[in-house]
Amino acid sequence: MKDTVVVFARVPRLGTVKRRLARDIGDRAALRFHTATLSTLLRALLRERRFRTILAATPDRARTRLPLAVDRIPQGRGDIGQRMGRACRRFPRGKVLIIGSDIPDASAADALAAFRALGRCDAVFGPAEDGGYWLVGLGPRRPAHPFAQARWSTEHALADTLAHFRGRRVARLRTLRDVDTVADLRR
Repeated sequence: MKDTVVVFARVPRLGTVKRRLARDIGDRAALRFHTATLSTLLRALLRERRFRTILAATPDRARTRLPLAVDRIPQGRGDIGQRMGRACRRFPRGKVLIIGSDIPDASAADALAAFRALGRCDAVFGPAEDGGYWLVGLGPRRPAHPFAQARWSTEHALADTLAHFRGRRVARLRTLRDVDTVADLRR
């Protein structure tokens, strides 16, 4: 089975994406940033033929207007952990990565590095500077509920998730910055 990268994103629509960033730069600029970052990441991933790329966009039934063709799956209901867990369960036998769409420095090379790490580990994480993570990768041996009870959007998200992987081999990729605020964007 081919390895799979699932890009998690909101459907690019005015007033619904990057809300904290939009407070400082406006809805249109936040939409342009979101669409450009998502499109750049998807293009880079789709060029790589060693894995398949799928977009998990929310809301599930909203039309996605991106200048590229990409297979799509629904995220479904629940918090981000429930939605990520559901996406991983769609691919139970192979290696699966979930990558956030608000990391301007994420690349196909990061996905390849994550898949290499999964050759010797049960899970791989791309830590974010804010205590969360921008990438998670799971091999076929996974905890039943790897994302349960994480304190999302806090500095504890990575630590809370790692607690489910005690006794398992875990690798980390480079630490990157996600863009949530104008201060993040300036950096």
